[in-house]
Amino acid sequence: MLVSCALAPSIDTPAHVALAEQLGYHRAWVYDSPALYHDVFMELARAAERTTTIGLGTGVMIPSFRHPMAAASSIATLVDLAPDRVAVGVGTGFSGRAAMGQRPVPWRHVEAWVSAVQGLLRGDQVDWEGAVVQMMHPPGFAPSRPIEVEWIIATEGPRGAEVAARLGDGIFSMTSTGCSSPRVSLVYGTVLEPDEALTSPRVVAAAGPAAAVVLHGSYDRGVRLFESWCEDMDRIPAPVRHLAVHAGHLVEVTELDRPFVTPDLIASFTFTGSAGAVREQMMARRDDGVTEVAFQPAGPDVARELESFRRAVDGL
Repeated sequence: MLVSCALAPSIDTPAHVALAEQLGYHRAWVYDSPALYHDVFMELARAAERTTTIGLGTGVMIPSFRHPMAAASSIATLVDLAPDRVAVGVGTGFSGRAAMGQRPVPWRHVEAWVSAVQGLLRGDQVDWEGAVVQMMHPPGFAPSRPIEVEWIIATEGPRGAEVAARLGDGIFSMTSTGCSSPRVSLVYGTVLEPDEALTSPRVVAAAGPAAAVVLHGSYDRGVRLFESWCEDMDRIPAPVRHLAVHAGHLVEVTELDRPFVTPDLIASFTFTGSAGAVREQMMARRDDGVTEVAFQPAGPDVARELESFRRAVDGL
């Protein structure tokens, strides 16, 4: 099983990707959520100039954010900076859309968009929004076409799996459930220090943001996991409620979330435990058919999280 990392892009992301390369991570997936983080392609480009071997991927792009030509040009630029290292993850959008009060992109649009971008990268003429478009970049302004990259489709259900089977090289998921290979599984958590409790501030800072996402996602789906937390959200005016629901997504625990980020929630929804326990969880993912795990570190010491997780899963 390949061991990769996933990062919410910040000013420090290039340094973290460089460290991940030194630690032997296979690839760095970088999130695409402009209401919450730095721009995915700008940080991947900066990371490309600081690294030589680690794979670089969008984890994952959301079609509604970019015209197919803008996406193709961004991908081509990254390929110029990091030849043979680029992967493109695409999905319908959870945090990226929800943080702006929007529902996920329909799969029919995702499929049409992916097909258009792939056509552009091949050098094809593509019909989009009633006009024919084509990558016309002369030498020195983009790699020659066709431009080859790996395509990974983020999905948790059958509709996305069908799109992945037609257009992708594998799937990206938060669970180990899926039918395609390669299968990239996103995981969160932290490796505990000896005798460290789940209630420690360090653990809450490192694993709490992922646990809090359970609150955010459940509320969006109409599932009232913690009634008092939901009541807090209900009191926020509807036009701006989504801003509070998704604040701090995957990077911090907000004041509203903190009372509900309990040891049980952290233990249930993140891979948090001793090095041995985390290793066993990763082995279970491997045995379930996962071919690549993408670990997202969080908290004030991302370097510590990358180092401790890599040691825990060494040799898998």
